Amino acid sequence: MSSPSPSPPAPAEEEGRAPTKYVLITGGVVSGLGKGVTASSIGVVLKACGLRVTCIKIDPYLNTDAGTMSPFEHGEVFVLDDGGEVDLDLGNYERFIDVTLTRDNNITTGKIYQSVIEKERRGDYLGKTVQVIPHVTDEIKQWIQSVSSVPVDGQTRPADVCVIELGGTVGDIESMPFIEALRQLSFSLGKENFCLIHVSLVPVLGVVGEQKTKPTQHSVRELRALGLTPDLLACRSAQPLIGSVKEKLSQFCHVPVENILNIHDVPNLWHVPLILRNQKAHEAIIKQLNLAR
Repeated sequence: MSSPSPSPPAPAEEEGRAPTKYVLITGGVVSGLGKGVTASSIGVVLKACGLRVTCIKIDPYLNTDAGTMSPFEHGEVFVLDDGGEVDLDLGNYERFIDVTLTRDNNITTGKIYQSVIEKERRGDYLGKTVQVIPHVTDEIKQWIQSVSSVPVDGQTRPADVCVIELGGTVGDIESMPFIEALRQLSFSLGKENFCLIHVSLVPVLGVVGEQKTKPTQHSVRELRALGLTPDLLACRSAQPLIGSVKEKLSQFCHVPVENILNIHDVPNLWHVPLILRNQKAHEAIIKQLNLAR
């Protein structure tokens, strides 16, 4: 089993460098919607626009890494170049975007709490009462910003965009500290440095045969109640969405129609970046992040 990383050191800031932009991928309604493939595909379309991309996967479990977890529960372990045993989504990131990630690109609740407890034992908090807010949330923010500044494509400068995938489903108790930390991060960075894409399910009931938007409406409402508002919706469905469904989602989820993406079932995962490109997902993200092409 790979040893857990301490909190990664913050690299020195470069003068005159544009700040790294962040794209957060969250999921709603049910788990297993394909957030990892969506995040990887977002990275592909942004890279095709000439942007340099890095990725972070957040897993809100107390294990420090995936090395001791049953593959029947969590899927196969992916082993990185530095020996880190991580979630298989990081394997998708490496294959899709052609980057070399490290174990620090996989954040777990176990790693965060271990780092906070080690700091408390060293006296870094100067006798303060150590709490989830602000100490755990500050650790999460510091970790994200540190890792996002580390080049993963063989170059020396930090990436232009960091794609963050938050594992689990919005509303899970386990992910609440991460949601709060990301809310604070989005507020401190500003709207043009932070883009939120919410992946949700649009099911079809067999008897009715109609695409249902209510689960997505409730999921977005819960996300907004936690302080995060989606800029884009990525709707998973068996078949392509019909126009009236997109309009209904736009009206009730407060997202422009052109920012509602549909990722329907495909026979091959490599079709997903093409689906996103054809729906101009890259243009919507670039506009949101105010990135010059």
